[in-house]
Order: sequence, then C-alpha cells, then structure tokens
Amino acid sequence: MSASALAGLRVLDFSRVLAGPYCTMLLADFGAQVIKVESPTGDDTRQWGPPWLEGESAYYLSINRNKRSLSLDLKNPRGQALARSLAEKADVLVENFKVGGMAGFGLDYEPLSAANPGLIYCSITGYGQTGPARDLAGYDFIIQAEAGLMSITGPQDGPPYKVGVAIVDITAGLYASHAILAALHHREKTGQGQYIDVALFDAQLGWLANVGQNYLVSGNPPRRYGNAHANIVPYEVFQTADGYLALGVGNDRQYQTLCQAAGQMDLWEDERFQTNPGRVAWRGDLIPRWQAVFRTRATAGWLALLNQLGIPAGPINDLPAALNHPQAAARGMVQVAPRASGQPVKMVGPVAHLSHTPAGIFCAPPRLGEDTREILSTELGLSAPVIESLIAEKVVFQHPVS
Repeated sequence: MSASALAGLRVLDFSRVLAGPYCTMLLADFGAQVIKVESPTGDDTRQWGPPWLEGESAYYLSINRNKRSLSLDLKNPRGQALARSLAEKADVLVENFKVGGMAGFGLDYEPLSAANPGLIYCSITGYGQTGPARDLAGYDFIIQAEAGLMSITGPQDGPPYKVGVAIVDITAGLYASHAILAALHHREKTGQGQYIDVALFDAQLGWLANVGQNYLVSGNPPRRYGNAHANIVPYEVFQTADGYLALGVGNDRQYQTLCQAAGQMDLWEDERFQTNPGRVAWRGDLIPRWQAVFRTRATAGWLALLNQLGIPAGPINDLPAALNHPQAAARGMVQVAPRASGQPVKMVGPVAHLSHTPAGIFCAPPRLGEDTREILSTELGLSAPVIESLIAEKVVFQHPVS
C-alpha cells in the first residue's frame, strides 16, 4: 500500500463539538497527523450521551478517530506558550471559538502566521468573521431554521422539520476540509499560507442548490413537499400493501416503463402526464392514482419488478438495516478499531476510495489527554521532568494509563 495522501501533514485542532472535529477527522483519515487540543474538561461531546462506551459518548467517538489528544489550559500563560510552539510547527490550524476567542489566548492568525508564514489557519464559526451576526453563537438547529432549510423540510401542510442529523455542522466541516486542501495546493506553489473563514450560515445557504436557484430564478419562495420533489414527478415515498418504498422516476422513458410494468398505460396515454413538466403541473391529479396502485402489492414485489426494469426504487431502511446492508459490508462502511484499553470501537468508515492512497481508520478516538506526554516530548522536545512539572502544576493533563 502506498503512503497516505496527507502523510506528514501536521494539523493542530483547537475545535470541539462537530463541524471542526469532523473536518479534522476527514484530514486524519488520509494520514494527516492531527493533535486534538482540549481543555482540562475536554470536548463537550465526550459527555453527550447516552449511549456510552467506556464512559464516553458515541457522539464523541463518531468524529474523533485517527487523532491524538493533548489536554492543556489555554487560560494559563504557560499553556498558551506551549500552543504557540506547536503552531510554529503546524501546517494547518483549525478552531471554532466565537469570533475573537483565539485572540484572547494570543493564538489568532496574525501573530501565528508571522512566526509561521506557511500556516493555513481555518476558523469555523456560526456566522463568519464579518457581518451583523458575527458575534452570535452558532448552533446547527438554529441555523437550519434561520438559513431556510426547515422552511423546505417537512410535510406540505404540517410544521417545518429539522434534518435528523446536524447537517449544517457536517457540511461546514466538509467545506472547511475542501478549503484547506485548496489552500495547501496554493501553498505548494507559492509557499504562502492563508486564513480561511467558514461560517455555518454560509454552508447552509451554499448547498440549497436547485431549491435556492428555483427561488432566484422565479422569485417564488419554495414550499415544503414532504417526501416529494419540487421539480420531478413521481419522485417520493409510496405506501405499499405492507410498508413503504421510495420511487425516483428520473425521466419520461422511465415513467413510460413504469406505466407499462404496472399495467397503468392510461397514466401514460393521458397527454398531461407524458412529460415531466406536465406531471409536475398535474401532480395533484396524478399522485393519488399512483398511491392507489402501489397499495395493491407488497414492497418486495414492487422492488423486484422496479429494479429489474432499471427504475430507481428502494426500501425505507432503518439504521440497523442500512449499516448491515450487504453493500455497506462490501464497501467497508463499518470498521472496527481498538482503543488503548483493547476495547473495540465500531465506526462508520471513510467514504472516498482512492486507488493509490486510500483513507483508513488507523486508531480509535483518544481519551482526554491520552497523548499529552508523548506530544510534549516528541513534538516540542520537552524532558520528562519538565513534562511532569507541567502536569503537577495543571498546565497540562495526562489521562491515567489504563
């Protein structure tokens, strides 16, 4: 196997909760050396349970693999000095304090980049470094509401819904990792680092995609369609004789094939339904008729028929069914890594498959301060007596050896 794509890249991670840790985990999956810098009380998500594994939450475990944990007190001047020394050696720094938070520790971009001009410094906040909302705290749920997502999610005649995962945080982490890789490419050519400003609010607006564009073109506010699609019909969930299925008819040829297979040629011969724009315009007449059709057979029978004909359709799986799906197994989407204690941790694996430099799970998420001694010794060259004095004076914290 070739070396990891980001082998040798040093990432200093001052972030906590979700967006920042997700970003740095993606970099770590490709071999970046990530030092997770935590306060003596640790990342808040360590306590966001149940469920628990060895006293730590599944939430924390989901986004902190392939990292080492250094616990230090950034309110202590000696802790700040240690952080600055690490930043001088880093390629990338990621933080998600409120605007100005890192400056309070003397760890903002300007002084660190002066000492390390190649440093790529990424700040992830709720609303960004500029604008009237810059000082507000950023919470995924609030931004799902404020940036429009909830207005287009949920039943047509019911209340607005949030997405079932913290999708704003996740996508902000994706945008941040993408920007970091772009900045690394620029630095490779010029030697110049730079500052990256990522906002959760911007991330939410950024992936509104066709729904946002629909409004910009038409001037009409989008409405909720439940499980249906604003621009494609039929493209939604249908109840069957024994459950539900998701149907996604993507073009007119597929729709004609569906009508033939279901014995419903009258729903093709009606000129209103022969083109997708017509089906969108007349969905109120069309969909109830298909709802009645799909209730005549069981889910398995419909899926066997539709898959054979190449019409996109699938079952509504719960998470156990999805994570235990044969396709998930074939793709290695659930992997296991042992903790230092020997306790195995199951995790959802990396998504992208690179042919020469694949991502991987190299180690389980660390305990708080699990690697403090090692980092101070190997990265900063501190002697054992100096490290022990820092521990004794509570400048840093080392997790007890199991």
